[in-house]
Amino acid sequence: MRKLVARRAAVKAVAIASTVLLAPLFGITTASSAPEAPTQLAADGLPPELAEAVARDLHMTPTEYLDRAARAQQLRDYARDFRAERPDAFAGAWMGADGKPIVAVTSPAAAQIASADGYQTSLAPISADGLEGSLTQLNQWVTTLPKELSQAINSVAIDFLGSQLVISIADSAIGHLLNLPTLIANIKVILSPGGGGPVERKPMGGDTYISAPTALSDASLKSVDVCSFGFNSVDAAGNALNISAGHCNPNLDAGSQEATVYMPDVHNIPSSPELGTFVRSTLGDESGLDYSVIKLNERAVGAGMDQPSVRGANRTTLPVTGTADPIVGAPVCKSGQSSTFTCGYVVADRVETQLFTASGQSKTVRGFASSACTLGGDSGGAIVSGTLALGITSGSNAADAPDCNQANISLAQYGGTATLGIPIRSILSDIDASSGGGIGSGISVRTRPATS
Repeated sequence: MRKLVARRAAVKAVAIASTVLLAPLFGITTASSAPEAPTQLAADGLPPELAEAVARDLHMTPTEYLDRAARAQQLRDYARDFRAERPDAFAGAWMGADGKPIVAVTSPAAAQIASADGYQTSLAPISADGLEGSLTQLNQWVTTLPKELSQAINSVAIDFLGSQLVISIADSAIGHLLNLPTLIANIKVILSPGGGGPVERKPMGGDTYISAPTALSDASLKSVDVCSFGFNSVDAAGNALNISAGHCNPNLDAGSQEATVYMPDVHNIPSSPELGTFVRSTLGDESGLDYSVIKLNERAVGAGMDQPSVRGANRTTLPVTGTADPIVGAPVCKSGQSSTFTCGYVVADRVETQLFTASGQSKTVRGFASSACTLGGDSGGAIVSGTLALGITSGSNAADAPDCNQANISLAQYGGTATLGIPIRSILSDIDASSGGGIGSGISVRTRPATS
């Protein structure tokens, strides 16, 4: 049997310093009360491997993890309403290092309102709208740079805690020579590795899948893509679907995006059984998202991919009880068969970064960053906060590391491991809006109600 090398898109590093969560808070007042948190799965419902990852990576008990995840979503809802009513006064929201929800504001009057509603507050000089305007300016400038210069910019993110933009630049000769535009204020520059590149990975079982631009029996085929399934979903017509990463589709840039998805047979790759077909993929288009929709066949459904769960270590499953939005400081865990369950925190809820496809095209992708370790082969895997679907894995600054222990050591000087996630609610909205009433119309993540 010929050797098939895993071919994948080269993902630029997302090096957002995890120390942002420990930034000093100023102008803080004490919350008087905390509203009721949304329901999560009971702690004893978590797989043992996930509970182990929570203790190892977050130093929390399962109960603490679920409670903080629920309170983060409660804060997200409050912040959305607060911003809609007071756009000039809202300057961000996050979970503090102690797990307390914080709302940043630009005036003492706004601070009094948030404090009366039960939240700690932090005074900031710039509104969230102002920071996002600066982010737009910076990204417009990046698009004018020659490719050899733009490649040195790994990512740009909004740091609400510091009321600034954080731009991650490759620790290279070109990166050191890059001059930032002086018209944009409030920029913090951090140096990071040059980015994850193509990696060679042997296919695995569990939630791993492989795909190729042609049939696996094609004698001219030299490589396959290796990725991880994300969230099992269903549309209004009852089609069984799975949401994964867009750059995992080997025919992403082809006239027809359809490509077959297989469960890898590591002993005989050409005989790998089919699980479904890519029916829609997008990467850095107008939406700025990176996702694929896989239509699952009867074999996949029969194997359990019509269930409201995601797979993790040793084929354990985690029930999904709903969907969530990213918010800074929220605890997250991700599944993927290269690194299994790993956990971290959301360190930026809006990140824009470049992703280079196998053909060398540069795409700008928008998502959120977390400190969870992610390895090559984890792309497309599910990211959860508590037991709520949060997003799918798009990229990582540890893609070519052999394991998370070595990744943590080698990336410690750059702020640690970082993963780019694509928000699940944004994905669902885009799939539905672009479906034209066909596959994906009315799509939702499969969930099961949490029992108290």
